[in-house]
Amino acid sequence: MSETVERHEFGAEVGRLLDLVVHALYSDREIFLRELVANAADATDRRRFEALTNEALALPADAKVLIAPDKAARTLTITDAGIGMGKDDLAQNLGTIARSGTRAFSQSLGAATAGEGEESRPSLIGQFGVGFYSAFMVADRVTVTSRRAGTDEAWTWASDGKGSYTLEPARRDAAGTEIVLHLKEDADEYLESYRLDHVVRKWADNIAVPIAIRDAEGKEEAANRGTALWRKPKSEITDEQYKEFYRTVSHGFDEPWATLHWRAEGALEFTGLLFVPSMKPFMAVEDDRRSKVRLHVRRMFITDEAELLPNWLRFVQGVVDTDDLPLNVSREMLQSTPALQKIRRAVTTRVVNELSSRSKNAEKADEYLAFFENFGPVLKEGIYEDYERRAEIAPLLRFRSSTQDGWTSLPEYVARMKPDQEAIYYLVADDVEVSKNSAQLEGFRARGVEVLLLSDHVDAFWPEQLGKFDDKPLRSVTQGAADLSKFKPEGETSEAPQADRLVAALKLALGEDVADVRTTDRLVDSAVVLAASGTGPDLQMQRLLRRAGRGFGGAPILEINPRHPLIRALDARAEAGEDLKGEAGTLLDLARIQDGDTPRDAVAFARAVAAALAGTAAPSA
Repeated sequence: MSETVERHEFGAEVGRLLDLVVHALYSDREIFLRELVANAADATDRRRFEALTNEALALPADAKVLIAPDKAARTLTITDAGIGMGKDDLAQNLGTIARSGTRAFSQSLGAATAGEGEESRPSLIGQFGVGFYSAFMVADRVTVTSRRAGTDEAWTWASDGKGSYTLEPARRDAAGTEIVLHLKEDADEYLESYRLDHVVRKWADNIAVPIAIRDAEGKEEAANRGTALWRKPKSEITDEQYKEFYRTVSHGFDEPWATLHWRAEGALEFTGLLFVPSMKPFMAVEDDRRSKVRLHVRRMFITDEAELLPNWLRFVQGVVDTDDLPLNVSREMLQSTPALQKIRRAVTTRVVNELSSRSKNAEKADEYLAFFENFGPVLKEGIYEDYERRAEIAPLLRFRSSTQDGWTSLPEYVARMKPDQEAIYYLVADDVEVSKNSAQLEGFRARGVEVLLLSDHVDAFWPEQLGKFDDKPLRSVTQGAADLSKFKPEGETSEAPQADRLVAALKLALGEDVADVRTTDRLVDSAVVLAASGTGPDLQMQRLLRRAGRGFGGAPILEINPRHPLIRALDARAEAGEDLKGEAGTLLDLARIQDGDTPRDAVAFARAVAAALAGTAAPSA
């Protein structure tokens, strides 16, 4: 070794550190290029800043980050014209792994990874500068030659990452830094220009410093656009630029229904540029329930899996960029950082406020309905999943109604409620148009009581979670109608006849197939209807549970209409002592079919109907 070459030891635990960098901090191997490009961009920005007070440090006009693969030498070189480093800088920044010691770093990172120190994670990542060492994920040797701006002296730092590094004087014509990675045998992909271009466009497309890639013929191609649109003032951005960027991040062909562009300032600063699509995506939003809003740190893409918005806002596209997170943070460790949690809350509030404002704009009600028809089912998931925001989400929902044309909202329903009406009534069915003729609605329609008609896949779940709106409980019409007796059906003058003998006969005949049999005044044209017991889920939820193989153990209540000719005829037969077991089963199956369910025994039901049509007794089972 030359006398001018100095050898220094990293410390005994460097192997443990590098193992943590590779396996605990970073999810993708290609992250190494993001880290090195980020360092080069930061160095360039720092030189530009210092040149404001020292003209001698001015950046060259063609300053850029250059990435140059060399297949013959199996090296990858990243060069910048930034502030550069002197001997002491190299020793401090690259020679002292994790600054505070590898043992403290390993222990702190291990504790945070195990979930024992949630609050320590952000300070951990900010405290230990380990981004550079991601280079050893793809390289078995790294050399760094650097000359600090304003000096003539250059130095080379070199290491194989196995315990020591060397420092020696070097020559460099201009200020800046050159990093040479001697790639491992399994890292050939990073010698291909197209692969490097893909990585840069994915992770660093929007940083302001130009990035170029040199191909095998020595030709340099720009690898980033460098136009972080969200960083520009809104006054400098045209509608066409917003549309173009929206289509880039959403991969869609429509125009944004809403564009949200703002900068949050204060204890935590970030910029958001988000879009609400005007069309459903080609891939249904139900296929992947996670939000894919992109997180950038100082223009550098970090991840689209930071879940910056809750699942029920996953249709929103765009970018959130902050300076308050360190670049060398993996997506796994991001999830629990307090800074990111605050950003999530602020971004969610901003989107909800925008939707709320648009939902109240009467002049553009049709535009909001177009949005709701596209994404209403997803929005409803928030009622089920997000306890804190249920009260904010509920007014955003729209519904079909048994008494109104078009769509209506919960506030509008409450404004139309009858003076003595206790609850907001709803009916969940597979199809709104079919539900309008449901027997479940007859008593409500006869009394002029409005019922909301629900048919989305999530409608069986969220009403129970919301519980009430404007202090009015939500009640499924299949769970009974406690306060309907307060309202007389229009045109009804006589008391309903009694059917006690028939009720008793049906209970005996149906046994455990029903929880109860009772007369009801909520039917007009139908003979029977089913009701759920007051303590269990409504009938639609019970059917969903059965279809999912999670059978609900409770039996329904069979309600009969004592005014209906069929019920009156059966009551007379019960008074005469006839056996009504077959008729009882048919009545129960009729009620099930009316509710969109199937008969208990389809073959037996078909035979009973055929016999009734023929005017003969049903065949015995």
